[in-house]
Amino acid sequence: MALPNDGTTTPATSSDRLYFRQLLSGRDFATDDQLAVQMVNFVYAIGDRATGECVLVDPAYDPVGLIEAVAADGMTVTGVLATHYHADHIGGSIMGYDIAGLPGLLAHRSVPVHVQRDEVPWVVRSCGVSEDDLVAHDSGDIVRVGDIEIQLVHTPGHTPGSQCFLVDAKLVSGDTLFLDGCGRTDLPGSDHALMVESLRRLSRIDDDVVLYPGHRYSLASCASMGAVKQSNFVFDSL
Repeated sequence: MALPNDGTTTPATSSDRLYFRQLLSGRDFATDDQLAVQMVNFVYAIGDRATGECVLVDPAYDPVGLIEAVAADGMTVTGVLATHYHADHIGGSIMGYDIAGLPGLLAHRSVPVHVQRDEVPWVVRSCGVSEDDLVAHDSGDIVRVGDIEIQLVHTPGHTPGSQCFLVDAKLVSGDTLFLDGCGRTDLPGSDHALMVESLRRLSRIDDDVVLYPGHRYSLASCASMGAVKQSNFVFDSL
């Protein structure tokens, strides 16, 4: 599988229904927000080109700008997938800064927010949305966007309800797994033992699946799971 050169958009032919776009905070959106620049968060848009529907993964910092970015591609936001509750992914307060996120998006689009069941109370406390705004899921559930199926994979450890998303040989991993290293386990709700179990689960994913992390902590923006398993030290002792 050929990988994108700059990480912003997966190459596609006109016959592809899958819409998959990777956007970097401070570069592709929220360009005037210094926190967004420093945090180098990735937001993902996943959808069906034929129906024009897409979901946003972790739309923080500039939700309206993200809605406009996919609209420029002819796509309409019909839902949100949240990897976990931290403010740099869904909005809220961090280090004395207020980050826009789910509340700002929902003010413009009344759409379902798909979260892992164990993460529901954390999301409500973190960014102030109502539990009624959230759709609670279990691992293995499928979220459909048009004709595109996205599988939800519960990967606790960084937070109780951290989850990854698997679609068309692409794994969007949030803060569970980066190209180098993994998510911290010294934060509220984190658990080192559960993180080890989650990493073991991800180690069984096919080598040709491409990993798309929640932050750009490496020079590359994505890499095959085969390459990550070879180079990432977190897999050495599993």
